[in-house]
Amino acid sequence: MGKINVLVVEDESIVSKDIQNSLTKLGYCVVGAAPSGEKAIELAESLQPDVILMDIMLKGQMNGIEAADHIKNEFKIPVIFLTAYADSATLSKAKITEPYGYIIKPFKEIDIHTSIEMAIYKHGKEQEVIKERDFLHSLVENKEANTTDSIFIKANSKLIKINKSNIYYIEALKDYVVIHTKDTRYTIHSTMKDIEIKMGLDEFVRVHRSFIVRLDKIASIDFPNLYLEDEKKMIPIGGSYREELSNRINMI
Repeated sequence: MGKINVLVVEDESIVSKDIQNSLTKLGYCVVGAAPSGEKAIELAESLQPDVILMDIMLKGQMNGIEAADHIKNEFKIPVIFLTAYADSATLSKAKITEPYGYIIKPFKEIDIHTSIEMAIYKHGKEQEVIKERDFLHSLVENKEANTTDSIFIKANSKLIKINKSNIYYIEALKDYVVIHTKDTRYTIHSTMKDIEIKMGLDEFVRVHRSFIVRLDKIASIDFPNLYLEDEKKMIPIGGSYREELSNRINMI
């Protein structure tokens, strides 16, 4: 990861400059400084910093807590509060926005460094959880699974789009399934039953308890086996699946 980009929100110019100098000394990149909550929102949107240091008590119509709440909901950027006020009333208002840190003035450079590093780490982990949750949700819901020409497969923490027409066969492997295309294989944690539902019945057929094949990739059938195009892959045909396969292929 490159330098962490920081936006400073502080209405006292001398204090703001001091914070910016400390950030620069610590190796961070100060991408901007805002003297008000309104300006903080504007810069957060345009600059998309990695983290924001936000003073709670700001001059103007919008305080730091209100600005942080807007930024959290709209831009999902982590905010660390800076404040000279540590009373329970201020803390109660601030915690509603779920800040990633809370630094009491006057503070030391180590306080800033520790808070930023922890905020970036926590935010990164939360984003991973969100991606995982959304992925699992898409697998459960996948309302268009049977009407679309593509699916998304998780590989190396990324979601990769694959056209169903590129899939040759799917193989069960203990608690996982392996989706085979002509050039690549993807291993995911799932069951054959779930995969069978996700792929739909129009283009794929279950031919064995451990294999699902794409119908238009079948080159020949020589019971109890079938062979796929291009790959010349031999797939066994289970006895209980033979009739279903025979009914699904166009045979004259």
